Amino acid sequence: MRRKLAAGNWKMNGSQESLAMLDALGTEHAQSPCDIAICVPAPLLIPAATRAAGGPVGVGAQDCHAEPKGAHTGDIAANMIVDAGASCVIVGHSERRETYNETDAQVCDKAAAAQAEGLIAIVCIGESLQQRESGNALPVIRAQLENSVPDGSTGANLVVAYEPIWAIGTGKIPTLDEIAEVHAALRADLVARFGDDGNAIRLLYGGSVKPGNAAEIFATADVDGALVGGASLKVEDFSPIISALAAS
Repeated sequence: MRRKLAAGNWKMNGSQESLAMLDALGTEHAQSPCDIAICVPAPLLIPAATRAAGGPVGVGAQDCHAEPKGAHTGDIAANMIVDAGASCVIVGHSERRETYNETDAQVCDKAAAAQAEGLIAIVCIGESLQQRESGNALPVIRAQLENSVPDGSTGANLVVAYEPIWAIGTGKIPTLDEIAEVHAALRADLVARFGDDGNAIRLLYGGSVKPGNAAEIFATADVDGALVGGASLKVEDFSPIISALAAS
């Protein structure tokens, strides 16, 4: 059985004061049957990991460099993320791919670097609205999966997050049938490539997940959780999503 995961992505939001949310989540979901993680901005990694230590909420980063050290001003190495006390890192988010022109190959290198340091790599993939409307969503997504995921990935070191770009922060989401179609294709490709390990890799849905739609999304086949953006910034929004996942 794949252990379900509710992961929050704070993006460029939050402060040390905001970390009180970790205490509330830890109390409300102390016995949760699913994993919980909050991916915070780099300056909050150490205080977040310190605050969350020993509790049910894990802490993650939002990006890493492919190299372990060097002249990369402003970047963070995977080993630094581990040293800060985090357990996972997002790579390949559409905002990174679009704003910084990150390629599948670069995302793959980052994921491999994260896995080499013992982190779980949360690899994001997803199509644009134009690609969805032109009927090319599945080929685009499957190519991203093939080229962004490192060889040797397993259920222990990889999570794949399907985030249609046009649904992120817009309030729009694909139909449940469209989500099911994508997740079924991703599962088939992972099994074809990794065998039994492909069945152990968790598939998250991301893009305008809210308390009001979480339960139906989590009831969809091969949806093992969610990567949540804006709704992960407040306890009153993220906690019901976690509860819906735990009940699914």
